[in-house]
Amino acid sequence: MNDVSLFRMNLLRAVYLLIGVGLALNVWPQLAGPPVELMQGLVNCMLAVVAVLAFVGVKYPLRMLPLLLWELLWKSLWVLLVALPAWRAGTMDDGIAATLFACAVGIVVPLALPWSYVWARYVTGQGEPWRRAKPAVAAPHAVQ
Repeated sequence: MNDVSLFRMNLLRAVYLLIGVGLALNVWPQLAGPPVELMQGLVNCMLAVVAVLAFVGVKYPLRMLPLLLWELLWKSLWVLLVALPAWRAGTMDDGIAATLFACAVGIVVPLALPWSYVWARYVTGQGEPWRRAKPAVAAPHAVQ
């Protein structure tokens, strides 16, 4: 069932720890500080929860893989749809550059992911049932 090496499991734990500590140091103080605008407050709250879930990933590295996949996907999408067009148009500002640097730190995620496990579990693996199986009906007793 679990063919992920202990080295890979510990590498995943290190990535979860990096994400959790990084967000805890950068985002949690902002939550305790003065109120911020609506969207920044929303982002800070979401990232604070990601930090908590990353700490859960230290204990359960494989169960929390969707968190790392989410990190990889949102950062890739942001780079493709925001940073790259801004760079190509020559309109990259300090905010985009800083966020791009933060996303670049996320390069450790695809390097740490056990891709064969991800493929087997989430792409080709059997999904969970949509409904409960009907109980088997016992055959009536034959009359002799």
